Amino acid sequence: MCEPVRALVTGGAGFIGSHLVDRLLRDGHDVVVIDSLISGRQDNLIQHKNNKRFQFHQLDVTETEAIKTHIRDVDWVFHLAALADIVPSIKQPLHYHKSNVDGTVSVLEAARSCDIKKFVYAASSSCYGIADQLPTTEDAPIRPEYPYALTKFVGEQYVMHWNNLYKLPCISLRLFNVFGPRSRTTGAYGAVFGVFLKQKITGRPFTVVGDGTQTRDFTFVNDVVDAFVRSAESKIEGEIFNVGSGGTYSINHLVELLGGEKLHIPKRPGEPDCTFADMRKISQFLGWHPSVSFKEGVKDMIDNIDMWQSAPLWDEKSIEKATEDWFIYLGSSARG
Repeated sequence: MCEPVRALVTGGAGFIGSHLVDRLLRDGHDVVVIDSLISGRQDNLIQHKNNKRFQFHQLDVTETEAIKTHIRDVDWVFHLAALADIVPSIKQPLHYHKSNVDGTVSVLEAARSCDIKKFVYAASSSCYGIADQLPTTEDAPIRPEYPYALTKFVGEQYVMHWNNLYKLPCISLRLFNVFGPRSRTTGAYGAVFGVFLKQKITGRPFTVVGDGTQTRDFTFVNDVVDAFVRSAESKIEGEIFNVGSGGTYSINHLVELLGGEKLHIPKRPGEPDCTFADMRKISQFLGWHPSVSFKEGVKDMIDNIDMWQSAPLWDEKSIEKATEDWFIYLGSSARG
């Protein structure tokens, strides 16, 4: 563990961001959180409200000048603020570009105005699209299938450009299927645990997309947080790393661990049958390895299932309605 520093976390009231804040404060660092609270929740940070080493500011990341006032004397910047979800990005691509691209440039410029030691960006493995190579390495072809994936990749390109041109020390982490307590409860995509846990609470069948044999590189949030911290502590810069679990697990296996009946719904176009990170690079450069197994992570979420009491309940009909645009724009017939 390094000497105490001052860290700024954008999106710090969100799922991954709030866990990162927990870790940084536990390690003895001072933490400044910037979050618009569009998707983040202050309840995720309520345990720190009386901590003198913690500050919270409700700001949008596009407010560059306001961010500059809070980034002074900061050593590390963790940029996690972003709009997520596929379907909303298809419906509102300009909105996503403003938040995920313009917002990233805004935070980069604020960071450039100060003498920061490290800028760590939360990128997305969705940039690979439907990957040909499994496990997928960082130099695999980039094939974003929808605006969310595109904006996260473009944001990463800006981060690397600021590293190369302005010598801002940056690292980008391409995250694979992060799960754990506080994971998002909204969105019929990207929140499979939120959907399933609410269905389990209410005794409803699990809405399984397709036949359930599709696999995902589910990565526990505590391991992801450790990758962020190691990135900030290291002297390495200008690198892109995959962050995965070292395995890939089917949706059917997840249902078995949760326990319950299945209701199959149509497979969605543009979704990969498998996501699987090649992690040799991050292991070699940062010495990072995941420590929480998929089974252990699922058990942790079941133990904390009350977190999803207030989550929306998704069923076959509501998911069908929410994903209409997905099938319109990503379906094979739409591509000609």
